[in-house]
Amino acid sequence: MVNIKINGAEYQVPDDSTILQAARIAGIKIPTLCYLKDINEIGACRICVVEVKGAKSLVASCVYPVNEGMEIFTNTPKVVESRRTTLELILSNHNISCLSCSRGGNCELHELCNEYGVDPHKFEGENPMPEIDYSATHMYRDNSKCILCRRCVAACGVTQGIGVIGANERGFATQIASAFDMGLADTACVSCGQCITACPTGALSEKDDTAKVLEAIANPDKLVVVQAAPAVRASLGEAFGYPIGTNVEGKMIAALRRLGFDKVFDTNFSADLTIMEEAHEFLDRVQNGGTLPMITSCSPGWVRYCENYFPEFIPNLSTCKSPQQMFGAVVKTYYAKKQGRNPEDIVCVSVMPCTAKKFEIGRDDQNAGGVPDVDIAITTRELANLIKRAGIMFNELPDEQADSPLGGYSGAGVIFGATGGVMEAALRTAAWKLTGENNDAPVDFKEVRGVEGVKEAAYEVGGKTVRVAVASGLANAKKLLKDVKAGKASYDFIEIMACPGGCVNGGGQIIQPASVRNFTDIRAERAKVLYGIDEKCEHRRSHENPDIQKLYKEFFGEPNSHKAHEVLHTSYKEQKLYR
Repeated sequence: MVNIKINGAEYQVPDDSTILQAARIAGIKIPTLCYLKDINEIGACRICVVEVKGAKSLVASCVYPVNEGMEIFTNTPKVVESRRTTLELILSNHNISCLSCSRGGNCELHELCNEYGVDPHKFEGENPMPEIDYSATHMYRDNSKCILCRRCVAACGVTQGIGVIGANERGFATQIASAFDMGLADTACVSCGQCITACPTGALSEKDDTAKVLEAIANPDKLVVVQAAPAVRASLGEAFGYPIGTNVEGKMIAALRRLGFDKVFDTNFSADLTIMEEAHEFLDRVQNGGTLPMITSCSPGWVRYCENYFPEFIPNLSTCKSPQQMFGAVVKTYYAKKQGRNPEDIVCVSVMPCTAKKFEIGRDDQNAGGVPDVDIAITTRELANLIKRAGIMFNELPDEQADSPLGGYSGAGVIFGATGGVMEAALRTAAWKLTGENNDAPVDFKEVRGVEGVKEAAYEVGGKTVRVAVASGLANAKKLLKDVKAGKASYDFIEIMACPGGCVNGGGQIIQPASVRNFTDIRAERAKVLYGIDEKCEHRRSHENPDIQKLYKEFFGEPNSHKAHEVLHTSYKEQKLYR
C-alpha cells in the first residue's frame, strides 16, 4: 500500500494502482473514453487527465501509476477546461445526429458533453462524411461518428485475437477500417459484435430488423412465434433501470405477448433439446471411436471462427444445430404439423444476446422444413427498443409464463447462457447415462463454472475418466486449440463460446458504459441470474424436461435417431475469406 492525497484528502491504495483506479477507491469517478480495462490502456483520448503535484503537465490517469506521497487533483479549473476543450475538438468532425443515432440516450460522448457544458460549434472545420459500411449481415460501421478511441480495435484484436479492423491512414485522415478498406463482409469477421459493445458512440451498431418483426406481426396470414434465449432475461432489465443481475423473465414474456406475437416460447426448451442430441452424440463418439475431442457448436461466432481459422477442427465440431436453429427446425416441422399449418406460413422470430445469430439464420443446411428454420433474429437491444416504441410499461408488467409445448425447460437449459453452462448441462445427462440412468448421478459440475478464459476438469463417471475444457473469448479458444494441435493438451469434450463469459456478455446485450465495465464484472453478475434459476428448477437435467420427453415420444423417437439428424443436425465447411 502507498499513501497518497486526492483533492487534499489522504488515502491508502495498492501500490500497483493507476491514478484512475486509486480515485475509484476514493469514491471519485474520473471520466474516460478510450480506456477499457486490460485490453485498451493506451492513454490516447486525454479525457481522463488530472493534475499531479510536481508534474510539468496534465497526466493521463488511466496509465499513470501512483507512488508514495503523490498529490493528485482531479477537478481543478485547468483539468475541467482541458477535458472540455478535448471534447469540443472531438466534436469538430463528429456527425452530431444525436436524435436519430442508434446510441441515443446511451452514448458516452454525449453524456460527457452534457456534463462539461461543451460548445459543439467551437471548432468548426472540414467534416467529411465517410461512406457507411453496410456490407456485413449483422452490423454496420458509420465512421462519421467514430472518435478514434480504438476500443473496437482492442475488442477485435486483443479479446478475440482476430484483428480484422485497425487504424488506416495517418493524421487527420485516420480512420478505423479493415485492411485495404475492404467491406467487413469480405474479411474473416466472425460477427460476434464485441466491437459494438465496446464502442462508446454510435459508430458501430447491429442492423435493425425490428421493422421486419412488426411487419410479420401485422400480417393476418402468418402465425408469428417468438423464442427468447437464456441470457436475454439476465440483461434486458438493464434497459429499464433494473440493476445488473436482475432476472426479468416473467416481464419479458409479458412484454412479448403485448407486442402481438401469437405464441411466446423459450429457447431454453431447445437448449434442453440440444443437450439431448449433443450428450448422446458425445457418448456415441466415445463408445464407437468417433472424432475426439468433440467441440460444441452452439455459438455461431465460434463456428464461423473454426471454419475460417481452424478448419482442421471441423470434424471435431458437434453436428448439432444451435438452440436457436433447433427451435426453428422444430417449429417448422413438429409444431407446424400439430397446428395444421404450412411451414411457410409460420414466421419464427428469435431474441438473442448475439449479433452472430443474424448471420447464422442464413447459413446453409438450416432449413429442416424446406424453409429457413428461423426467419428473423433480433438482439436484446432491439427487443428493448421495440418494447419502448410500443409504449409498453415494462416495469409495471405482471410476470407471465411461456406457452406450451415449446416453453418448458430444465435448469440445464437455462445455464446455456453462461460460459461452462453447455458443458455442465451435457455432463449432467451424460453422467446419468453412463451410470446406468441413475438419478443419483451428479448434477453440479462447478469446476467448469466461472468467467475465467480457460477452465479444465476431469471427472470419473461410470468407470470412465472424462477430460473436459471450456474456453470463452476467441483469443482464449485460439490458445486452447493450439495446445491441442501441438499435443500439449488432451481432452474428450471442449466447450467454446465466442464471447468472453459466454452469451451473457454477447455482442447483442444491453450496452454498459466503460465506467461500469471497468469496475464491475457484468459477466459474473448476469451469470448469477441463470444459475439462480437453475437451482430453483424442479427438473435440472435436460432429459427430465416433460416437454422434451413428449417431443421424442411423438416425433423423433430417440436422441440421434435418423429423424433427429434430418431436423436437428447440420454441416460445416471451410471458409476462405481474407484472414
